[in-house]
Amino acid sequence: MAAVIPLAPRRSRARRVVHALLIAAALSFLLLFLLLPLAAVFVEALRKGVGVYLAAVVDPEAIAAIKLTLLVAAIAVPLNTVFGVAAAWAMTRFEFRGKAVLGALIDLPFSVSPVVSGLIYVLLFGAQGWFGPWLEKYDIKLIFAVPGLVLATVFVTLPFVARELIPLMQSQGSDEEEAARVLGASGWQTFFRVTLPNIRWALLYGVLLCNARAMGEFGAVSVVSGHIRGLTNTMPLHVEILYNDYNYAGAFAVASLLAFLALVTLGFKTFLEWRYGAELAARAPRGH
Repeated sequence: MAAVIPLAPRRSRARRVVHALLIAAALSFLLLFLLLPLAAVFVEALRKGVGVYLAAVVDPEAIAAIKLTLLVAAIAVPLNTVFGVAAAWAMTRFEFRGKAVLGALIDLPFSVSPVVSGLIYVLLFGAQGWFGPWLEKYDIKLIFAVPGLVLATVFVTLPFVARELIPLMQSQGSDEEEAARVLGASGWQTFFRVTLPNIRWALLYGVLLCNARAMGEFGAVSVVSGHIRGLTNTMPLHVEILYNDYNYAGAFAVASLLAFLALVTLGFKTFLEWRYGAELAARAPRGH
């Protein structure tokens, strides 16, 4: 008489097979579409030797592109940090007319092509734009200048901090803040001693994501930059110019710097999660 295999072990074995297949599929996808292209950037950057690599990195135009990228990020990220905290506070602590509209506006850069956002600024502030003649009258340059790059970068990176904070602040509620106010704390004291400690990790993650996007943005800044070498070319734009000039070694060298910055950002985020994982778990709202 044939042995009867219990149903539960059979289901358990099938579940393990499904889990293994899903993990294998995910790892294969990451290897094919993420890790291999990333490794190829570094391999191509060093293909002609370290000397060629260093020469491309220290080229005056490359240095100018690196400095400009860091400058734009250093301006755009703090602006969006302030906006993100204010928007999250408004969305989670107050009820007002137009709240849904504010939420939609925060998400707008996610749905609008970066190229279109760049064109919007050209339409507004370009020489033939709505405010172009007025700006030209007072010799104010926004398009094809650093301010235009900052405006475009602020637009495309606007949602990152706010969208990290809003779900967390909604789940946490406002009980602790109300208790602080009852005990006599001012608005600023409540924010710095209660709200900010509770949201600091989500805020940091939002800032890291915002910074990574700001340094890697291409479409919007490409439209408003004018591609002036040594003046308005950020690192992504400099990579494009080098590649179009058939300077593949230089293009991949600068691209490897961008990739390295992204990896550093990811590594820093991972370190924080590992180092302060227990505190993060302790601060997580119950039931989430």
